Amino acid sequence: MDGTILVADDDRTIRTVLTQALTRAGCKVHATSSLTTLMRWVGEGKGDVVISDVMMPDGNGLEMLPKISQDRPGLPVIVISAQNTIMTAIQAAEAEAYDYLPKPFDLPDLMKRTARALEARRRSAAPAAITDETERPDELPLVGRTPSMQALYRLIARVLNTDLPVLVTGESGTGKSLIARSIHDFSDRRTLPFVTAAAAELQDIEGPSQVLARAKGGTILIDEITDIPGEVQARIVRMMDGNADNLPRFMATSQADLNRAMEEGRLRQDLYYRLSGAAIHVPALRDRVDDIPLLVEHFLLRAEREGMPLRKLSAEAMEMVRSNPWPGNVRQLENAIRRLVLTARTDEITKPEVAAVLGSQTESEPAQGVDDGEKLSASIGRHLRRYFDLHGNMLPAPGLYARILKEMEMPLIEIALEATGGNQAKCADLLGINRNTLRKKITDLDIRVTRRRKLM
Repeated sequence: MDGTILVADDDRTIRTVLTQALTRAGCKVHATSSLTTLMRWVGEGKGDVVISDVMMPDGNGLEMLPKISQDRPGLPVIVISAQNTIMTAIQAAEAEAYDYLPKPFDLPDLMKRTARALEARRRSAAPAAITDETERPDELPLVGRTPSMQALYRLIARVLNTDLPVLVTGESGTGKSLIARSIHDFSDRRTLPFVTAAAAELQDIEGPSQVLARAKGGTILIDEITDIPGEVQARIVRMMDGNADNLPRFMATSQADLNRAMEEGRLRQDLYYRLSGAAIHVPALRDRVDDIPLLVEHFLLRAEREGMPLRKLSAEAMEMVRSNPWPGNVRQLENAIRRLVLTARTDEITKPEVAAVLGSQTESEPAQGVDDGEKLSASIGRHLRRYFDLHGNMLPAPGLYARILKEMEMPLIEIALEATGGNQAKCADLLGINRNTLRKKITDLDIRVTRRRKLM
């Protein structure tokens, strides 16, 4: 490394350790226990990167960030803090810190982040992502500075230590389950169990009591609540209404339209009202495109920490990543970055390499129709394979068979109705099903029937 680092910490041992490590790495170091001295150095134009504690004898390091940003735009500030809470991470994000590490920190990790900050400073790049991997470094961190993510941070902070049930909604791959786990891990219940309850566990009459016993007053998460049978949902209602002294906190996730799910009978209204004490919607990646470079940077760093080669994206490659629709959201992005890290030929990932990984989702294949000569089964298989790939190393939510059949049935019936001019008798005959069956499917799938022009 080559640069000047300003270190501000009231702990003499930390100042000594950082000074020695950074000096050995080739940096010049100015260390102080005073924010006043730090701000004087910043005002004098010293330093390429700042490493600052939060709680200092003469002030709060986070409160100095706006002043540093005003006096020295683009000067990266890495915040380190023993106040190991999600609120500290949120405040650091809102103050636009370059990075945030909780104490005790891993010195090699801090050195790598400092090197990245120096490189970003040399490139005059925007500050990198705020990452908070305090408790669970294998989880999706809170990465992003777009307005939608800032609103999410504030909402999480408000519900963190309440006893309210939490309903987390959002598209597949946005990180709903990981957000729920993070709420538990940063809450007052973090030392208690976190239990993900599957529908099969609740089918048996003794199932609910066994799940409650495992939770021990911690947190119970129910994934994809609308995929759970109605009788099991009734058991969950009774669980939540229990009078146990050590009742756990309940959370649930769903990627469905919950109002429609209640109308269709896939979600009990009484369960919805109990779970929605606090409703958190996780934005889709397409709604926070400006966070994509931050997420890419984070996933590249994570891959390096896992022993993979250190990579970066060329400007053209990054633009292609930004312009991709990412239907699988953050999970798909992470999976793509990991593949790029492993398949790239050099340290810099190129645009053609991104195109190769994204395949038909890139500009090279704008249409997703059936290839000439391709059998329908092969086309369906290709799309299903892509659906599984979007989930990376995780399996899709339970109930996949019914969801896939529904997604295939709906366009089939709609197109058949269009082909027969909306004549349900002819459509039923064309499909080879009973007319009453067709009517039921039209109702269940909420298909709008109009008199259309025949296709044949």
